[in-house]
Amino acid sequence: MAKMALIAAMLLVSAGAAPAAAGPWQCVTFARTFSGIALFGNAATWWAQATGRYDQGGVPRVGGVLVFKPAAHMRVGHVATVSEIVSPREIRVTHANWSPVDGRRGEIEENVTVVDTSAAGDWSRVRVWYAPLRDLGRTDYAVFGFIYGKASATVETTERAIAAVAALPVDLAGS
Repeated sequence: MAKMALIAAMLLVSAGAAPAAAGPWQCVTFARTFSGIALFGNAATWWAQATGRYDQGGVPRVGGVLVFKPAAHMRVGHVATVSEIVSPREIRVTHANWSPVDGRRGEIEENVTVVDTSAAGDWSRVRVWYAPLRDLGRTDYAVFGFIYGKASATVETTERAIAAVAALPVDLAGS
């Protein structure tokens, strides 16, 4: 029963609507669920783990995962899934456990702005929208790059998955 609830939560997250009971989320659990990239452990280890298993690069692609290097106050790194390409130096990501939302950590933020701040325009340093400031944060973060997984589910596939979950008996969907 718990497995079915996890599957239901994963399907809802892939549609961009995580149930309130699903949180709090860690960034790696959310990125793995949302992107389909099957890596585990701290975010800072994802880049090395992806070598030879997934394509990697320095150009954002929708569905790819941006992998942040560890920093002083972010010792285990961070991962965020690319949800939109705005311009060559601006993307939107969907991620978890970045900004406190309504005073809570572990929340999911959808389609937040990330800007390439590297001098070379190579996505090696970025700034990320920070909700408490209602603007980009003040820190430039070093990143490894992007890990490319499977393309995101189509709207039709996602709608069918949500309908299948909705048809589950309440005791399976809510466990």
